[in-house]
Amino acid sequence: MQKKAWLETLERGFFGKRSGKNEDSENNSVEKEVFEEEFSEKQHTDKYKDHLRILDIGTGPGFFPMILAEAGYHVTAIDYTPGMLEKAAENAAKFIGEKSRNIEFKRMDAQALEFEDESFDVIISRNLTWNLPHPEMAYKEWLRVLKKGGKLLNFDANWYGYLYDDKKREAYENDRKNVEKGSLDDHYLCTDIDRMEKIALQVPLSETKRPGWDVKVLEALGAAQIQVNEDIWQQVWSEEEKLNYGSTPMFMVEAVK
Repeated sequence: MQKKAWLETLERGFFGKRSGKNEDSENNSVEKEVFEEEFSEKQHTDKYKDHLRILDIGTGPGFFPMILAEAGYHVTAIDYTPGMLEKAAENAAKFIGEKSRNIEFKRMDAQALEFEDESFDVIISRNLTWNLPHPEMAYKEWLRVLKKGGKLLNFDANWYGYLYDDKKREAYENDRKNVEKGSLDDHYLCTDIDRMEKIALQVPLSETKRPGWDVKVLEALGAAQIQVNEDIWQQVWSEEEKLNYGSTPMFMVEAVK
């Protein structure tokens, strides 16, 4: 797990004004210097971390909350599956010890949140949107509970697109060969692949071109400053992950309410 890379990516998303590939000020050294100074000051301020309200949607085994809680942030983490929440709590206690107290786990539907309007400063999610039956409804809910000026960071990919596209199927099969050649664990075969493919065939986003879809939906919902980084996988994935998922690169969609 590229823990340091993920933490830096998340913090830059929280505090930075720009993080996508459409950034137009990279060559402005003065502005960049000011941004990096502001970012550095905020990320190391415990008072600021205590004040920040973060919601992780679809926490799964607790990937994001563990990284953030260990760094001193307080996170509310939700998942619809009780078994996943139990596993996440178990992982947190095992891997970050007392810092796990910084995480509050709740069972909740990502498409029907039980929080009040404008409850969170930051909303994060990873590898969830693709398998939701009503992803547009989910985005609407996420923006509802996000504070005005707050950040939404969604990390996802065009998972299981190979079920609908021959070229993607070929690239996917090539990934399997590369993993085998490298004598690495095949992350697809380590899961219940038949079950996952059945889910993919039943949900709307598997055959949808993303992140273009996400941008259109967020624009329609009134989100501002929407940016996309389609190269984020290069920064946060390990070499093993890159070989496993090379044909399905992860992207990040960032939006401000």
